[in-house]
Amino acid sequence: MTETPKPAQTDLTATEVIDWLKSHPDFFQKHPEMVEMLNPPEQKSGKNVADFQSYLIERLKADKTEAVKTAREIVETARHNMNNQTRIHTAVLRLLEAPNFEHFIESLTADLTALLDVDITTLVVESDGDKIPQIATNGIRIVPEGTLGNWMDKRSIMHQSDIGGVEAIYGAGASLVRSQVLIRINIGHHAPPAILAFGSRDPNQFQEGQGTEQISFLAQVIERLFRSWLSELD
Repeated sequence: MTETPKPAQTDLTATEVIDWLKSHPDFFQKHPEMVEMLNPPEQKSGKNVADFQSYLIERLKADKTEAVKTAREIVETARHNMNNQTRIHTAVLRLLEAPNFEHFIESLTADLTALLDVDITTLVVESDGDKIPQIATNGIRIVPEGTLGNWMDKRSIMHQSDIGGVEAIYGAGASLVRSQVLIRINIGHHAPPAILAFGSRDPNQFQEGQGTEQISFLAQVIERLFRSWLSELD
C-alpha cells in the first residue's frame, strides 16, 4: 500500500509573518513572554518600527518596582507581627505578675489597654442578676443572659471595623470606639459566659480577616489564670 507523500513544509516569509501580526495586533499582549525571545533593534529607525528594547527595559523596570513593593509589604507585615507578638508577651507577663485577684482584674481591664495599644478594654460577663458570684464587678461590664451568644453568633473571635461602640460593652467610652475585636473567654463550667473586648478609635485597626493566633493565645492564658484565681476563692 503506497502512502500519500506529505506536502513539503516551507518556512514562513517575512511578509507572511508581518501580514499575520497585522491581523493579530494583540498577539504580544496575550503572549508577552515572546517579546523576550526576540532580538530587538537598539533604537527606533522609523515611526513604524517598534522599539522592542525599550519595551523590555520598561517591563523590567515595572517588574522590579512590583518586586520591591512586594518585598516592602512582606517586611512591613513581618515587623507588624513581631511588634504584636512582643506586646502580647508583655501583656501575659503583666497578668502573671498580679499578686491577687483584684489586681489581676485591674491589669486585665486597664494595663492591657496601654500594652496592646488600644483605647479601651473591658471584660463583659453575662449574669441573671446584678452581681456575679466570686467576681467583683469593678472593671467588668454586666449583660443579661443570652446577650453574648447574640453578639458572637457562635464565633470565638470577631473583628469589626468602621463601627460605633456599644454602650453595653464600653459604657461611657463607647463613643471612642470605631473598631473592635471581641474574644470569648471560657472561664469554666460553672462560670457565666464572658468576652474580652478591645476597642480602638482607629476605624481600621481591627478588620475582618485579620490573624487570630496571637489574640487566641492571650485568651487562653486569661482563661487559665481566671480558673486558677477562682479556684483559690472557693
